[in-house]
Amino acid sequence: MSYINIGIIIIIAFIISVVLTKLEIPILRAKAGQNIREDGPQSHLSKAGTPSMGGIAIIISAVAATLIAGLVWGGSVSDMLVILFVFLGFGFIGFFDDYLKVIKKNNLGLRAYQKFGLQIVISVALAVFLANYAQGSTNVYIPIADVYVDFGIWYIPFIVFVVLAMTNAVNLTDGLDGLASGVTALVTLFFSVGGLTYGIASGTYFCAAVCGGCLGFLVFNKNPAKIFMGDTGSLALGGGLAAAAIVMKMELLLPIVGLIYVIEALSVVLQVGYFKLTKGKRIFKMAPIHHHFEKCGFKEVHVVIAFWIFTVICCVIGLGII
Repeated sequence: MSYINIGIIIIIAFIISVVLTKLEIPILRAKAGQNIREDGPQSHLSKAGTPSMGGIAIIISAVAATLIAGLVWGGSVSDMLVILFVFLGFGFIGFFDDYLKVIKKNNLGLRAYQKFGLQIVISVALAVFLANYAQGSTNVYIPIADVYVDFGIWYIPFIVFVVLAMTNAVNLTDGLDGLASGVTALVTLFFSVGGLTYGIASGTYFCAAVCGGCLGFLVFNKNPAKIFMGDTGSLALGGGLAAAAIVMKMELLLPIVGLIYVIEALSVVLQVGYFKLTKGKRIFKMAPIHHHFEKCGFKEVHVVIAFWIFTVICCVIGLGII
């Protein structure tokens, strides 16, 4: 396994993603037009009707490129299947939610307890499997300290928290043209290099495939976006990224290289908490925080580029750590 392998996987996934996204745009435009929040930035109102559920192309391209890499270069079949199980499981939750909202025109989509409940089921299944059957079982790698710590009985709730937190953080990040797809392409590229460094083939294949899938989708998702990934894409990306990092024992690097995800999620938590505590006051003009910057007068494309650059810096710091 080498950087050439990573490059080939990225190119394969990129080509598949570009072709599929191009094909799905007219199909989804007819059936899956996006609804836009009226209380959001006024510049977003023109996006009404833009096809959503485009994450289907990312999922198919990532799965296809991962399987091709596994067949050609080998690797742990169990690791690959575990990662793909979580990736597809969360993608299915997002697809069903999108289907109800944008095709069936049910604005509520899945109820919160249904959506979160399904996420918990998949997260617990992953944690229980890894705790009982994976190599290293309940050990968690601590970056910088360069040691493994056995979490014991706390491993399962820890893994469930990591998966749920990352999945919903990526979902919240998906709010501007090219933001989630661009940031995730960078983060998965980092984990591809990290997996290569530690010699973990299956996780490396998957992350490289997701990187290529996101880049292919970005061709059409960049400002002005011709298509959105929807919850289909964002939930799949969050779940798959978390699963790959966990399988590679690099889960504690997620909040470092994916700091944008963390900031986006925290901005929502702080906004909601402060709003309830003060009975109506707000910290930000709008949450997640990318909308706050828009409300402050920054152009959408400039916010996205700034967040990409910030993620590059975080990934460089992550490379320094590993």
